[in-house]
Amino acid sequence: MTRPASLEQHPDLIEMRERYERAGSSSIAQVIDGLGLLAGLYLAISPWVVGFNNLPRLSVSNIVTGIAVAAMAIALASAYGRTYGISWVVPVIGIWTIVSPWITGSATRGSIWNNVVTGIVILLLGLGAVAVGSKRMPGMSQRRDVTHRGDSSNRSDMPNMPNRPDMPHRP
Repeated sequence: MTRPASLEQHPDLIEMRERYERAGSSSIAQVIDGLGLLAGLYLAISPWVVGFNNLPRLSVSNIVTGIAVAAMAIALASAYGRTYGISWVVPVIGIWTIVSPWITGSATRGSIWNNVVTGIVILLLGLGAVAVGSKRMPGMSQRRDVTHRGDSSNRSDMPNMPNRPDMPHRP
């Protein structure tokens, strides 16, 4: 019984990783990641900056979500090829930041303004991070003859793989 080739050496996986590494090293991605780090750090310290640290539920929410945004920005900046798949979390955190003053029952004028503006910034930066990963980068080859549901019988670039009982649609 022969083992299939390692997935690490699959041409599509290698091409995808190269594409995401190029996307992550672009200047726009670096700006988004840097601003995301600053926005996350600001969100974490905002209860003391704005003066609503006497609202414990919202303060804890802002600290935790701010640290999460900063950590995501660092992860995206340092290993975009490995973390692009979770970049969708940042816009979700942005939405949470916007609605959290009302959900936590800590809606004061200062906390509302702070969280709505910061949440919109985080939401937009998160959408930018998602867009960087989905952008078609110059120099990337276009996929041809892509078939539905993994049936690769029409693809000329697929190596001839042996039949396996756990993969019934293989040629």
